[in-house]
Amino acid sequence: MKNERMLTAPTSAETSASSASDDVKNYCVQQREALPGEPTCIECGRYGEYICDETDDDICSLECKHKLLLRINQPKLPTKLPLHPIRLPATDECIYVQDGNAKSESHTLITNQTESIRVKFDIVVKGNCVPPPVLSFAHCNLPYKLLQNIESAGYEIPTPVQMQAIPAAMKGHSLLVSAETGSGKTASYLVPIVSYCADFRKKQVVTNQKKPLVMVLTPTRELCIQVEEQAKVLGKGLPFKTALVVGGDAMPKQIHRIQTGIEMIVGTPGRLIDLLTKYDIELDSISVLVIDEVDCMLQKGFREQVLQIYRALSQPQILLYSATVPVEVEKMASSLAKEMSIISVGKINELKANQAVKQVVIWVESTRKKQKLFDILSSTQHFKPPVIVFVGSKLGADLLSEAITVTTRLKSLAIHGEKSMKERREILSMFLLGEIPVLVATGILGRGMDLLLVRQVIVFDMPNSINEYVHQIGRASRMGVVGTSILFVNEENRNLFPELIGILKSSGAAIPREIMNPRYSAPRKRKVNY
Repeated sequence: MKNERMLTAPTSAETSASSASDDVKNYCVQQREALPGEPTCIECGRYGEYICDETDDDICSLECKHKLLLRINQPKLPTKLPLHPIRLPATDECIYVQDGNAKSESHTLITNQTESIRVKFDIVVKGNCVPPPVLSFAHCNLPYKLLQNIESAGYEIPTPVQMQAIPAAMKGHSLLVSAETGSGKTASYLVPIVSYCADFRKKQVVTNQKKPLVMVLTPTRELCIQVEEQAKVLGKGLPFKTALVVGGDAMPKQIHRIQTGIEMIVGTPGRLIDLLTKYDIELDSISVLVIDEVDCMLQKGFREQVLQIYRALSQPQILLYSATVPVEVEKMASSLAKEMSIISVGKINELKANQAVKQVVIWVESTRKKQKLFDILSSTQHFKPPVIVFVGSKLGADLLSEAITVTTRLKSLAIHGEKSMKERREILSMFLLGEIPVLVATGILGRGMDLLLVRQVIVFDMPNSINEYVHQIGRASRMGVVGTSILFVNEENRNLFPELIGILKSSGAAIPREIMNPRYSAPRKRKVNY
């Protein structure tokens, strides 16, 4: 007899508190087939155990509820979305064209559905035979344990970048992926990586040596640590071990970790170069190379190191990710792989700030910036801890954090590249646990960090490029949660005003009248000596 429960999405607390026998099915693959005379799910045809609380339709799981609501709220989409791998042929879209009329009609329908979804979620794809986006993690043919880990990590349905990048990566495509900060890019490459490694080890002939299969490069130690921690969450209970290879930790310990048998190396380019040149570590088994924050890695001093590491590998699948991908980086990326598919969520090659971050720009002279910062931190209306204050130098970070503590009596610490790895870990841990309300940082925290509790960023010193500014304010929002950024500007930053105005206009933010002054938009005249 049907369980007449209205199906509403449970909170994570409710899900963990419910008993195994009473758990609502999260995925349709967890539901049994319907018996004769039983109600069937309107989406997949399995046992319709529940009733959707918003439509009164029979459904089998939360997954099919999400699909149903997506479908009825998108009138431009076809009535049925054949996105389940059982329903769709396991081939790329372009294969359908070569068959008979029936298959051609199927191809046309699938193509229309694919384009509708991409338009809906602002996904743009360049490349041959890129598979359609998915609306559920269960559509990706992932190991069941990985699906459970994804759910435990707090992911309910894929974000737009995950919808397209996960199936494309699992098809073996080399990718250049661009999406705004906080959009879930890290999980979009870790999910297919964990799936690939688990599947490879399952099929591998028993051997005493497990060589690494994947390498992830990031520009900072902090980002490496974060990527590895997230990978461990997704790979829990699966044949998936990691090694962290960064400066500040003892190299022998890192070498021993690799030699014991791991699946993925996460590291910074400099330390990995040391590993390649000083130690006999074989990397011929690396079949996937991820370069995170690729615009930074290929443009700022890392380029030759990245290319040296790439040349030491044997034609791996390349996965490149960043929030900002200038045209020159796109050209460089295409040289790393013969066929590079490009996935953009948002405007192609258009620098765009995270729309979930409310930007506030304040004109303040350099001599007044400290006092303005103290005023904000002392205001119950404007101070929203925990707060990151970005500065331009290591010495400036130390001095400013001390001044904040003395003047406002708020506990504040600084984090930058000259502190030891142990110090940086402890400071970041204290900040994330809420023990430090104000963290003063250089750009090492501006790239890719998932600082989930942070809802306010203050850019005390405008960085040298508008790209870095976009990355820094992105720390104030993760996965679409609304945050606030405050930027201090004055005439010293005039060379960035034209680009800054464009960023503010695209976000609907107020623009101070001072930076709209025509004398700042006109090119500076050079003095000429006769």
